[in-house]
Amino acid sequence: QVQLVESGGGLVQAGGSLRLSCVVSGSIVSINAMGWYRQAPGKQRELVARITRDGSTTYADSAKGRFTISRDNAKNTVYLQMDSLKPEDTVVYYCNARVVLGTLRYEYNYWGQGTQVTVSS
Repeated sequence: QVQLVESGGGLVQAGGSLRLSCVVSGSIVSINAMGWYRQAPGKQRELVARITRDGSTTYADSAKGRFTISRDNAKNTVYLQMDSLKPEDTVVYYCNARVVLGTLRYEYNYWGQGTQVTVSS
């Protein structure tokens, strides 16, 4: 059983910072890409930032220059440092991981339970 456990969400004032963490646990072989997505009520889930196993990153335009994604492969953990937060960043953030399992080394897509980020003006 693979689990993704997120932490670090909460309430912050505009201009402040938060750091999200997501730990992947279970009988995994390895983790390929990891990422953070967000979803507002009634809208589709959208990419915030993504990082490959070797550290290549991709950011949404809204995250560029403000958010930084990183990972610790030894700890099966991905982070999202969010600076200069704006009220429009107020949504639920979800961790995503492409996890390799089993002797056949198939890749599976997993999601965390989501963590709420609220930015007050």
